[in-house]
Amino acid sequence: MNAATSRQLAPSRKEATHERIVETAARAIRRSGYGGAGVAEIMKEAGLTHGGFYAHFESREGMLAEAADRAGADTVAFLTRVAAAAPPKQELDAMLRAYLSKEHVESPETGCAVAALGSEMPRQAHKVRRAASRRIKEMIDLVARQSPDWGQPGSHERALVTMSTALGALVLARAVDDPKLSDAVRQAALNHLTPKG
Repeated sequence: MNAATSRQLAPSRKEATHERIVETAARAIRRSGYGGAGVAEIMKEAGLTHGGFYAHFESREGMLAEAADRAGADTVAFLTRVAAAAPPKQELDAMLRAYLSKEHVESPETGCAVAALGSEMPRQAHKVRRAASRRIKEMIDLVARQSPDWGQPGSHERALVTMSTALGALVLARAVDDPKLSDAVRQAALNHLTPKG
């Protein structure tokens, strides 16, 4: 690889800064919700001035759409890595155990964006909802592809139920202030979704 090719592959300073803002915003929306993710706070957390925002985004909604996309991509990538590391025919169980782990419950800032933001989604701009919806579909498809009955009649519907159950359990486990109840919610969902419990 020559120097010119190397320069083409390396992100420009503006691209690197843009990535830093999107990554910061993706954490912020999961931590504080869409309404709690202000431009000034995100730029400050990214180590930048508020004035530089419009060099990267035309609007706050544009930033939130990219943040929703990144947060959803993080979840899909995490579950894909878990499935790839699992023994054959145990990919779905491994994904569900990771998704419903205590660590995931305790890490909303870096965890599943749908669990952190799902109830806020209907009030968001169309471009934010579209970005999040695309990633939700990817999560459902990933669950479907890892299911033992993939391709059989009803398998897509079972993937929808599996994802909905896991997501609901994660939301409930995060919502309660009783650690024993949080654990019981997670374990009940795992017992239902993974026959070996």
